[in-house]
Amino acid sequence: MYLKASLKTSLARLGLLSLALPLTACDLVVMKPSGDIANQQAQLIVASTLLMLLIIVPVIILTLVFAFRYRASNPKATYSPDWDHSTRLELVIWGAPLLIIIALGAMTWISTHKLDPFRPLERLDAQRPIPAGTQPLLVEVVALDWKWLFIYPEQGIATVNELAAPVDRPIRFKISSSTVMNAFYVPAMAGMIYAMPGMQSQLNAVINKPGVYDGFSANFSGDGFSHMRFKFHGLSNDEFAAWVERNKADGVELSRQAYLDLEKPSERQPVRRFSSVAPGLFDAVVNRCVDGSKMCMGQMMAIDAQGGGGKGSIDGLASKPWSNEQKRIFVAALCTPDNAGQYAAQWASTRPAN
Repeated sequence: MYLKASLKTSLARLGLLSLALPLTACDLVVMKPSGDIANQQAQLIVASTLLMLLIIVPVIILTLVFAFRYRASNPKATYSPDWDHSTRLELVIWGAPLLIIIALGAMTWISTHKLDPFRPLERLDAQRPIPAGTQPLLVEVVALDWKWLFIYPEQGIATVNELAAPVDRPIRFKISSSTVMNAFYVPAMAGMIYAMPGMQSQLNAVINKPGVYDGFSANFSGDGFSHMRFKFHGLSNDEFAAWVERNKADGVELSRQAYLDLEKPSERQPVRRFSSVAPGLFDAVVNRCVDGSKMCMGQMMAIDAQGGGGKGSIDGLASKPWSNEQKRIFVAALCTPDNAGQYAAQWASTRPAN
């Protein structure tokens, strides 16, 4: 009997352990992040869940209580087949959920504006405002197939599949994509932001603790999607400065042609460093005119805003290679019709011969 009881106890414990085993693969970084924005988002999740549990838990308990109390075998239960209404009960049934919905709505309204990714940060964390005169670190993010390109325009460097930023310094991300939609996501720092071709999104965030954090694409984008990951390094100011210098020393130039080569689909791309970046590269990526053989989207929209260039103009422009100066002159003429004569003379002097 003792052996039988021990066997049952062991099997029960083994069953409980097997139920808990899948939890060992869980990463709680979303609920215990290292950045203030992600931390506020985690608090919002907790508060919303607790508010909803105020209704869910009593409903579950009362369902079990009613099922037990009014079972067919209980002769003490009151049988009232003609009962159909109670004003007090209706007030409780509808009033409590209504109050919780109002509270959830208020929380959602406030947090939607407070945690708007386009909104500049107002604090480093709950105890510290941003010091006066602090400038955010600008990082331009491009989702490629299937790797991440990070451009630091102020530092003049770029990296592939490696991101770094100083701790307790606001970061302003400008985010776009080369081909298909992806989602830029560093769970320890902030929520995910979609990267879409021909468009620019933003994210304002901060990392509050030094360390190395995982970043990845949270939107399926093809064969190499599962390996579209990178490491985000939270560094001190001195460490970040040293990291920048290492990129300048070990990297190569990221010219427009180098970008076009990098843009080609590839998987499991190692970390790559670029010591310099072609001017205006990110804007050219957003406007889909890196190779220089076609008009940029911004120029097309400027022409459309002035009524279009006409069929003859479009045919003529499409058949000739444009220099940057010719593009500037033509668009300026369309956007400022009062000075069209001046720009027409400039255009004639730079236009290629037929």
